[in-house]
Amino acid sequence: MILQYYYFSTALILVFSIFFFIKPWSKSNSKNKPSNLPPSPPELPIIGHAHLLGKLPFRSFMSLAETYGDIMHIKLGEVHAFVVSSPEIAKEVLRTRDPLFADRATSLATKIMWYNNIDIAFSPYNDYWRQMRKICIAELLSAKIVRSFGSIRSDEISNLIKSIQSSASTGSVIDITKMIFKITSSITCRAAYGKVCRDRDALIDLMNESLVHTGGYMIADLFPSSKLLNILSWNKQRLLRIRGKVDMILDSIINEHKDNLSSGITKGNGESGNEDLVDVLLRLQEGGELAFPIGNDNIKAIIYDMFAAATETSSATLDWTMVELMRNPLVMRKVQAEVRQAFKHGNIMDEDEVGKLKYLKFVVKETLRIHPTTPLLVRASREDSEVFGYFIPAKARVMVNNWAMGRNPKYFPNPESYIPERFENNGIDFNGSNFEYLPFGAGKRMCPGMAFGLASVEVPLAQLLYHFDWKLPSGIRSIDLNMTENPGISAPRKEHLYLLATSYDPSNQKSFN
Repeated sequence: MILQYYYFSTALILVFSIFFFIKPWSKSNSKNKPSNLPPSPPELPIIGHAHLLGKLPFRSFMSLAETYGDIMHIKLGEVHAFVVSSPEIAKEVLRTRDPLFADRATSLATKIMWYNNIDIAFSPYNDYWRQMRKICIAELLSAKIVRSFGSIRSDEISNLIKSIQSSASTGSVIDITKMIFKITSSITCRAAYGKVCRDRDALIDLMNESLVHTGGYMIADLFPSSKLLNILSWNKQRLLRIRGKVDMILDSIINEHKDNLSSGITKGNGESGNEDLVDVLLRLQEGGELAFPIGNDNIKAIIYDMFAAATETSSATLDWTMVELMRNPLVMRKVQAEVRQAFKHGNIMDEDEVGKLKYLKFVVKETLRIHPTTPLLVRASREDSEVFGYFIPAKARVMVNNWAMGRNPKYFPNPESYIPERFENNGIDFNGSNFEYLPFGAGKRMCPGMAFGLASVEVPLAQLLYHFDWKLPSGIRSIDLNMTENPGISAPRKEHLYLLATSYDPSNQKSFN
């Protein structure tokens, strides 16, 4: 997960800044600045470089890097930020000097929605974070556990296929983006919360609303020394109201888990009567053996974290993949042929067999190159340090521009073209050791949900490609599809994808309505 910056009207920021900060600003600027900061664009008084950021900061940073280099100093109000745009410097930050840069940059919004950052994504790098990360990997995100969720994925995919077949039989236009989001949220919800997941749709709506605000810094975040702005922040009360509604849903999930366990009806609330993540956390809470005891707020922060992160990133990747396949019919035919050849005898689409589909994997890799779900890998420095001869102060934001590196022709020839074949012989993988390609990050804060996320993308994608032929509605051309990202944590596509589906008949290798 990653923080991006909202686009602020320069005039509005300036009015607030001058009114509230003229004295603090004059004091802070009286201090001597270090002489060896990285190159920086010209800045305005008080607001620094906030006026240079658009709605999609990773795009703005890519343009600025062409002038100011692969490491830039950006001042956002009182906040120092450093933008990294090369694999060499990214490696220095994320591996060589990890864990000096293993903290997370947080905001007023993340503190509200993630219970003062006691989740995994936004928690400071400390022993508590290590404890909770270890628990979540062992109980939800390990390769073995992810495989055990195969029946959940199969069930949800079956429902998806039936729904699309119904629309295909009538020639109805399908909002594939909406359907993709529904299936990924259902898989995540059932995996983490087990059978107790009645308010999923309400939780999705609240999550979407909150992610719009938690995807960026409010004015109070640019001037953290001002307690007044913290109080007056116009989004704070809105986020508190959202959090209150989220609390009610998560409290009901926890309470129902407790009631079921105490009644002896079940040993666990998981799909197969085993423990789900909530059960595990409740057991550890009651056992009192954790080095850092957890309360209900800790549990809510973790399970909301899991739900939001897995749903948003997996659905965005699957949606971007379908968009790119519609724009690249030769790639569509090639990957579809691979899937249909592998299961031409009507074999059950076993997940292990899907994992052997090489070109399908290249397609997913190429999607994550050109549309990474973490466009900016955001870290925070834990102490003063030096990177490539430049001074980086403690508590500064360090942002690795993953989006820009994936579009750099030095590392990826013809970078704006969708070419899955580029991964056939280059040895580049997801594991965080190729620093020009970091879809899941690298170092100690690398995404722990990689296996879960890939399974939630590859398996549904294979099914969609096997069962249906796809085309755009009449009057819409592939070149007209809007490829702009929506501001948010995972930068999903701004517009929904609408398609027509034709069911595929494997018995005669023809398609039919």
